[in-house]
Amino acid sequence: MSENSVAERNRELVLRGFKEFAAGNVDILRTLLREDFVEHSPGNPSGRDAFVEFIANSPVARSRLDLKRIVADAEYVVVHYHMDTGDGGRGHAVVDLWRLVDGQIVEHWDVVQPVPESSDVPNGMF
Repeated sequence: MSENSVAERNRELVLRGFKEFAAGNVDILRTLLREDFVEHSPGNPSGRDAFVEFIANSPVARSRLDLKRIVADAEYVVVHYHMDTGDGGRGHAVVDLWRLVDGQIVEHWDVVQPVPESSDVPNGMF
């Protein structure tokens, strides 16, 4: 399989998973994550089952997720989105970086940043 077709397959896999998760299907993660999944975010557990349980009980599972962009290569998929937790605030800008091997997610990194007043970001967060 060419590098471009692997990148497109991984992009579509993560995009489908993002859409399912955003619609409330936390269990989609069980099909996407490899059992020995490695998490790099502080405080989040590694391992598929521990990570899914953690995420199911976190604010992200109850948030509105508005996808802004997705970028992929043969090994990594990057997702940039607006997470609105419904608390009346401006939400968070989130970038997730997923590493895939053989059609499954094996590693994850993220960057989460509160969305400031629009006057503080003249070019916008998204």
